[in-house]
Amino acid sequence: MTVPFKVDLNGKVAVVTGGGGVLGSCFSKALAECGASVAILDRRKESADCVVDEIKDAGGKAIGVECNVLDKESLENAHELIVKELGEVDILLNGAGGNNPKGTTDDERFDLEAVKNNPEVKTFFDLDPDGVQFVFNLNFMGTFLPIQVFAKSMVKKEHATIINVSSMNAFTPLTKIPAYSGAKAAISNFTQWLAVYFSKTGIRVNAIAPGFLVTNQNRNLLFNEDGTPKDRTNKILRNTPMGRFGEPEELIGALLFLVDEKASSFVNGVVLPIDGGFSAYAGV
Repeated sequence: MTVPFKVDLNGKVAVVTGGGGVLGSCFSKALAECGASVAILDRRKESADCVVDEIKDAGGKAIGVECNVLDKESLENAHELIVKELGEVDILLNGAGGNNPKGTTDDERFDLEAVKNNPEVKTFFDLDPDGVQFVFNLNFMGTFLPIQVFAKSMVKKEHATIINVSSMNAFTPLTKIPAYSGAKAAISNFTQWLAVYFSKTGIRVNAIAPGFLVTNQNRNLLFNEDGTPKDRTNKILRNTPMGRFGEPEELIGALLFLVDEKASSFVNGVVLPIDGGFSAYAGV
């Protein structure tokens, strides 16, 4: 990939959780292109290694690390390996996250008559508590635990930075996905809390909040099996002033701004929307 502009990350070590995914791989390649040595963490080692190969083919430096962000021991083992292979961590990007069908309703609004006519509809009352907990754990604890492990040594460094991935759902919850919206709201709040907590150290903590991008995790919510858009997709595009979905590469400028000490040295505790104007539009 080609980054929109380059910042100097030579000599920096970056960790990207969920680095084998659509967004995580894009983040990893951008950081590597700017000179960082990147540790790509993913539950599936083969996914991480695919990104590593792309980075190495482009002349960058990266390693793939199998890691479960919900397992502290797994994270500690990953940290030990990264320090041995690349050095102490300067940048932590928490890209692991996602939704789960068990935390998603079929209906946008509860309609008692509709439920009577179609009892198979999954309403709020049918949500699986385990599914909801999984979504909260994956997003919130999947950010909390990596910071707990990696930031312990980052506090000793100058100009370290943590970037979390929130969502536009955190500002205004979307219909059907209460667990994911709530979990991302927790990420935004946690980002602010961490920024204050680490403010006397060398760590800055910020977040990006992507608007609507098509990923493997939300594709079924947006498109039918034949590729035609669902009604939900049409609603999204009508309420996004730019009239389209974003691309993963369009998150990179904000990421590089936030990780660059020279550009954003006094930026701390912000959640930066990247949403094509969605949050600015009232629908009329």
